[in-house]
Amino acid sequence: MRREQRGTGHGHGDGHGHGHGHGDGDGGGAGRGSAGRGGRLARLRHALTPHSHDATEAIQSAEEASGAGIRAAWIGLAGMMATAALQLVIVAVSGSVGLLADTVHNLGHAITTIPLLIAFRLGRRAPTRRYPYGFRRAEDLSGVLIALVIAASAALIIVESVRALVEPRELTNLGWVLAAALIGAAGNEAVAVYRIRIGRRIGSAALVAEGHHARADGLTSLVVVVGVAGVWLGFPRADALVGLVVGLAIVWILAGSCRTIFRRLMDGVDDGTVEAIESVAARVDGVHGVGRVRARWTGHRLEADVDVNVDGAATVAEGHRIAEIVHHALLHRVRHLGHVVVHINPAYDGVVPEHAHELTAHHAGG
Repeated sequence: MRREQRGTGHGHGDGHGHGHGHGDGDGGGAGRGSAGRGGRLARLRHALTPHSHDATEAIQSAEEASGAGIRAAWIGLAGMMATAALQLVIVAVSGSVGLLADTVHNLGHAITTIPLLIAFRLGRRAPTRRYPYGFRRAEDLSGVLIALVIAASAALIIVESVRALVEPRELTNLGWVLAAALIGAAGNEAVAVYRIRIGRRIGSAALVAEGHHARADGLTSLVVVVGVAGVWLGFPRADALVGLVVGLAIVWILAGSCRTIFRRLMDGVDDGTVEAIESVAARVDGVHGVGRVRARWTGHRLEADVDVNVDGAATVAEGHRIAEIVHHALLHRVRHLGHVVVHINPAYDGVVPEHAHELTAHHAGG
């Protein structure tokens, strides 16, 4: 939204910047006050967490959301690279196919963070005349690249596992393999918790998907533990079978990720989004009905448009005032909403006359 309200204690930029609370006592002013009272510890906590909003609340500012997404991507990348590096060393000394499969997938997952970071950076660029909606769609396109990398890693793992089943390899240093698998599980779960939490706060399907992907990585690391136990119990092909299970699990994860990516690219929204917009708009004083509502994701922000009915005898100024109130209410109460266009229809006794859209009716296709 590109309006600015002066004298109200807050401004609305591209998204919804706050200088006041949401009724829960956690507004921007409160956040600054508590930081001052808390001293260094509060400032450190403020720096490490995505600012003054509660963990379960959506971040309304687009700039703040992008910053939180970039920070989560970098922290996750560091964690995954450290885990994968340690696992690579143990793969080299043990020859474990199961651990190799887990490590390759962890490395592939780390690599997919790079296009996500680029997409977040692109999304912060200002709209242009050629791209008037901005560049946030780059985030959805990065999801396609991530899916391709996941597919390639799954293919490599399955091929290596089948080869090991046909030609069994002698495994050594099984204790180290077990330790690496447990470290991989713990490291990936830590990354998953952080990315999912931040992804939900900023409305980023790509970041949430990356978080679930990391959680699945942790589970596959635990599967490697099963392979080690099988080898210890005298079944040498257990390690290769575990690698094959990991590869198939990755294919299953990929299918779920592709569904989310496809929905976003096709302008699909989550269940309840349109209903939430209708409900909020309908409760505004002066609104006598809600017509067409549309919404779509552009990266991790929602764009929407809504038709509302007002008294046909109202002045232009009064109609604009009601539209402004609807706009403001929607920005506050619909999670991840970055911008909304409110169209006003004149209504008489609650009914919009047919002649109100007489000029454009033939363009509506029935």
